[in-house]
Amino acid sequence: MQHGAVEEGLTRVIGVDGEPDRRLDGLDDDALLAIHRSLVMLRTYDERSVVYHRQGRIGTYAIYRGHEGIQAGAVHALDRRDWIFPSYRESAIGLLRGLPAATILQWWRGHPSGWWSPDEVNVASICVPIATHVPHAAGLAWGLRLKGSDAAAVVLFGDGATSEGAFHEGANVAAVTKAPLVLLCNNNQWAISTPLSEQTAAARLADKAVGYGMPAARVDGHDVLAVYEAVRNAVARARAGDGPTFVEAVTYRSAPHATADDPGLYIDADRVAAEEERDCVSVYEDYLRRLGLLDDAAAETVRNEALATMRAAIETAENEPPADRELVFSHAYAEPPPDLARDLDELRRVHA
Repeated sequence: MQHGAVEEGLTRVIGVDGEPDRRLDGLDDDALLAIHRSLVMLRTYDERSVVYHRQGRIGTYAIYRGHEGIQAGAVHALDRRDWIFPSYRESAIGLLRGLPAATILQWWRGHPSGWWSPDEVNVASICVPIATHVPHAAGLAWGLRLKGSDAAAVVLFGDGATSEGAFHEGANVAAVTKAPLVLLCNNNQWAISTPLSEQTAAARLADKAVGYGMPAARVDGHDVLAVYEAVRNAVARARAGDGPTFVEAVTYRSAPHATADDPGLYIDADRVAAEEERDCVSVYEDYLRRLGLLDDAAAETVRNEALATMRAAIETAENEPPADRELVFSHAYAEPPPDLARDLDELRRVHA
């Protein structure tokens, strides 16, 4: 393992550099293996989506390779009654709540069948604008509290979101109202091509929580169980009526920002290589092997099952009938302006 990829002072469950592993209470062998299946499903979705984009079968795609531990750790720490607010980097997180892979693929294909009713799975729509879903999550969590529910919500966002006004507004509202919200920041060091050092003078993003009067945890984002533990503790605090918690999961974006990005213009190749030595999926699989819960044959079976799911999903997505282009226009305005009608006529002409 390359030491350059290991930051000191982060909470971990899976040991690094000779540190002992920990075993978390409440996670039996079956639960640990379920987390592994989630990690592999997310990884397979991401890998296949990059391939599908290159084949022209989906549009521009935001890659999340290396961040699956944050997503799986968070979801497994929640109950089904709890809500999830994803950004585009967590586009496939609904898979862990039972959303069909074809539905999420259709979202990237720009097809109407790529949307879902959020209250069916308690997963909000994928948010593309940076940080605008943080106030949404704060509002829903506050509403849960007002209704006397003990459900909580988690909102996932990147380090770049903490530079946006919407993040600060949402965090402040959540703190003031004691909303049962977990603010889970994927600090992967990059806001597209802007490094963290040029975004903030704060030594740690977790320090920002102090200004809102909420506690914070700072964990190794390569360690799915460390994320699980931090989110589980934050949810317990939220259920007790003690308000929101900020969790900073520290990782590194070793893949491009998206399929339209060329990171070779700004990344440090040595740092990327070091971080890839601590890939969250392989780190967790090594942990399971040390516990005697996983071998090569079992790991291959899980991967093949996930791959079969994705192949069936792209077939299902591509068999959907073409979308009605007029839907883009029919639900925009109650009383469409004249220029919108002209745009629709032009669209019909182009596609005639």
